[in-house]
Amino acid sequence: MNNQIWIMTSAFDRLSLDEVIEKAKEVGVQGLDLCVFRRDGTRNDFVATHLDYENFGPDDAKALLDKFNKNQLQLSLGAFDNLIGGDEAQRVKNQNHLLRLIRMAHLLGGDTNDVKVGTFVGYNHELGNQENGFQKNLEAYAEVFRPIIKYAEDLGVTVLYENCPMEGWRAAGYTSTFNNLTGVLAARKLMYELIPSKAHGEIYDPSHDVWQHVDPSEVIRHTDRTRLHRIHVKATRRGNNVHWGNMYPMQQVEAGLAKRAGVPVPKNEWDRHNYEAMLPGFGGSDSMDWRAFVDTLQERGFTGPFEIENEAALSKGTGNMGAIMQGYKATTLNLAPMLWELTDAGYQYNTDGFRELKQAVTQDVPVITMEKLR
Repeated sequence: MNNQIWIMTSAFDRLSLDEVIEKAKEVGVQGLDLCVFRRDGTRNDFVATHLDYENFGPDDAKALLDKFNKNQLQLSLGAFDNLIGGDEAQRVKNQNHLLRLIRMAHLLGGDTNDVKVGTFVGYNHELGNQENGFQKNLEAYAEVFRPIIKYAEDLGVTVLYENCPMEGWRAAGYTSTFNNLTGVLAARKLMYELIPSKAHGEIYDPSHDVWQHVDPSEVIRHTDRTRLHRIHVKATRRGNNVHWGNMYPMQQVEAGLAKRAGVPVPKNEWDRHNYEAMLPGFGGSDSMDWRAFVDTLQERGFTGPFEIENEAALSKGTGNMGAIMQGYKATTLNLAPMLWELTDAGYQYNTDGFRELKQAVTQDVPVITMEKLR
């Protein structure tokens, strides 16, 4: 029992990398999952860019590894966009950006240093609206990701999918909120069958299953342990949507009609399911048994990091740096008795578990695009 606690850096979107590192040291965590989103991307929610992906080479990798070793921190990379659907030009840019991150992870030592690359898969709604649309999305996924995963495997890098359905990626007028293929366990298991390589796996965020009324502990019991590399720590305060039920998202109807009928309608694209983003141990109880969840992970032999993803309404949602830091600190203290040893100073991470990052790669590899990869 000595899992590391990391911070996903999206909540520090206005800080430089050096400033983020100082915040991480203040919180007392052991690693950073560095957000490296496209600067010209289409997302404007919970995104950050903490590395210069356009000018990253072996010297930059060496300097970054030295910086993280000096501060006794581990690292990974990630950017989460739609890679199989949406606007075709943006889709290709997202695919090429993922290839850039895989190259960067390779230069940083890849699997040797446990530097993974986090991503979404996304969803193609043009296919999804057709009969057998889900199957067609699986096939679109395989076509796009088969060469990507082969490229990652050749470079000694593992790609990780996060399981958020991304309910707000389409306007509230659409009936469905399923906007990311990896949002359900069934899809992830089918994806690994389509591409058997061990060079891809998952970052599991239990909050996304809580608001789908699924027990995260049961999901872990049915997940291939070798595919599970990271846990996102984010909580959900789930409500009971008596008007719309829990099988379907809240639907958009004409505002005046809804008001006269006394029926709630979405306030925005992210208000389709009745829940509030939280952090465990900060601002009240959430709708999940974290001890049972952690116990299940430990029973399955999970030794990877727990990454705090701060999207909480009472923390990152305030825009107040003090509240953001309080959220991280409270969550770390909440996790400590479940993950760390009891010492004279209380529950503390055993620094014997820290591995110095190795300078494993000295030669550059060229930047590649999907056009060249295929």
